[in-house]
Amino acid sequence: MDEPTTPQAVARISAEDVAKVAALARLRLGPGELDRFTHQLADILAHAEDIEALDLADVEPMAHPVRLRNVFRSDEPAPPLDRDTVLGQAPSAEDGMFCVPPVLGEAP
Repeated sequence: MDEPTTPQAVARISAEDVAKVAALARLRLGPGELDRFTHQLADILAHAEDIEALDLADVEPMAHPVRLRNVFRSDEPAPPLDRDTVLGQAPSAEDGMFCVPPVLGEAP
């Protein structure tokens, strides 16, 4: 599944570099993982070099590769919901308000 890493890409990042990044991220890597991630990161850096080599002078900068459009309805004023109907659907209501358990401590 993994493609072989080019010798040039392996030279870009060492196992010591990967171990240092793992330590900064507070990750504990075993010897097999360290070797595997070193090769994977080298492949990622090689791919980044391929992308960096592309001529993008005529490509317009974009925030998203696909044009987006708003799919939400327009925000228009409407009559409010009936308080008694809404409170009637709540698990617990008292004096025209929702009853909820306290954030800290035990439920009422």
